[in-house]
Amino acid sequence: MALLIAGLILFLGSHSVRIFAEGWRNHQIEQRGPMKWKSLLAMVSIAGLVLLVIGYGQARMNPVELWQAPVWSRHLAALLTLIAFILLVAAYIPRNSLKAKIGHPMVVAVKIWAFAHLLSNGTLADTVLFGSFLLWAVLNFRSARRRDRAASVIRAPGFLANTLLTVGLGVAVWAAFVFKLHAWLIGVSPLGM
Repeated sequence: MALLIAGLILFLGSHSVRIFAEGWRNHQIEQRGPMKWKSLLAMVSIAGLVLLVIGYGQARMNPVELWQAPVWSRHLAALLTLIAFILLVAAYIPRNSLKAKIGHPMVVAVKIWAFAHLLSNGTLADTVLFGSFLLWAVLNFRSARRRDRAASVIRAPGFLANTLLTVGLGVAVWAAFVFKLHAWLIGVSPLGM
């Protein structure tokens, strides 16, 4: 569990600098330059991700069960992750309506993904992992919206074609992940198949 927690601190911590220390972040960018800053952040993030993956894998070997998730929670999680995948794709396709309305669809996708996994997994490691990501996403979204309001950000409306492409790609990636990749990468079939 210590590696999982260390990984979460490094990974989410590196992604939280703008939430908690934007002035310090801006000063670092001015002093180091944007590329050096991004490189440093990327190295810390990668180190955190590696520790997080190893730590979560180790914690899964000897799970501490907090509750038994009901079978229906897997199906609800599958539906919620479908929405999360569509929003994740929306972050990368320009001028789609979802991005225009939400502003930060990737962060909302992380919120939904984390919540879905909290519903359908009842171990201590799952609670620590997905609870941390959910808390981070809530704080990050709030911070991003505050910055948007301060900068008077107005997003251009999305195009229908881009929105349909976003939804179609999101559904395709979700299906690939649910029916194949999740079991291959994580070792667990999300629908218990």
